[in-house]
Amino acid sequence: MRTIVCKEFGPPEKLVLEEVPEPTPGEGELIIDVRASTVTFPDSLMIEDKYQFKAPVPFVPGGEVAGVVCELGEGVLAFKVGERVIGSTMLVGGFAEKVLVKANATRKLPDNLGFAESTGVLYAYGTGLYGLKYRGDLKAGETLLVLGAAGNVGLAAVELGKAMGAKVIAAASSSEKLAICRDRGADETIDYSKEDLKKRAKELTGGQGVDVIYDCIGGDYAESALRAIGWNGRFLVIGFTAGIPHLPLNLTLLKSCQVIGVFYGAMVSRQPELRDEIVRKLDSMAEKGQLNPYVSGRYSLEQAPQALRALMDRKVVGKVVVEPNR
Repeated sequence: MRTIVCKEFGPPEKLVLEEVPEPTPGEGELIIDVRASTVTFPDSLMIEDKYQFKAPVPFVPGGEVAGVVCELGEGVLAFKVGERVIGSTMLVGGFAEKVLVKANATRKLPDNLGFAESTGVLYAYGTGLYGLKYRGDLKAGETLLVLGAAGNVGLAAVELGKAMGAKVIAAASSSEKLAICRDRGADETIDYSKEDLKKRAKELTGGQGVDVIYDCIGGDYAESALRAIGWNGRFLVIGFTAGIPHLPLNLTLLKSCQVIGVFYGAMVSRQPELRDEIVRKLDSMAEKGQLNPYVSGRYSLEQAPQALRALMDRKVVGKVVVEPNR
């Protein structure tokens, strides 16, 4: 079978397409014939050896896949050959035509979600629900500011924020991106390539400041957003696609606000009961048609480096996927 391999750390252009033997499932494992592999920012960090999880080379990037069960290992009773499923590869292994996953890291695919739409749901919406509900305590009627709102994780936060009854302000870097945010439910938008983020956020909240900030990008935008936070606000640290910021802590005193880390990936192993609760909530929302993932690009397996490059260059709206068997 074909797979994408990282043989040496570096940019996505160094990834190679290789033929390797097909995997064989052991006890408690199954094989998925992959129809879609999610492409995420951690993938781009891992291939350059910049992520907190270090994968020894050579390795296959890709953390979650959707497809059809094609082979079952001993003791796997919860799934059948031919079923549509989503499987977690635990950060590596997803960019391949067939993927070995543990049965306990696999879920049945909701009937109303396609393969491409379903991949990365836990990555984006899981992070969003964990951050907004369990870390940020977002309440109906509060104001939510999402930075990097047009990305996969940002758009999920926009949708979830609206579902939780918040007034959502989406901030992104172009009018085209912000149009997608409005389509996904954003009440107001800020183009921070042209507008003053702090000033505009203050204007949109009548000078009171925002209640919750969901920061997917960091960089210089983080401090501007923090200066627009309201009294007792919560600043949720999600990611750093624009770089790791340095925040003046005197602002937390002046605003009596909190800066809160949101690390969904670590939570799933440290708090399994909470993980399962979040998965149940998201599966229920998906079955009811309440999740609307936006797929802006579909790449063949050999085009996986281009997919990662588009993500790294911040040209992606919503999410992109690799489709190994198209």
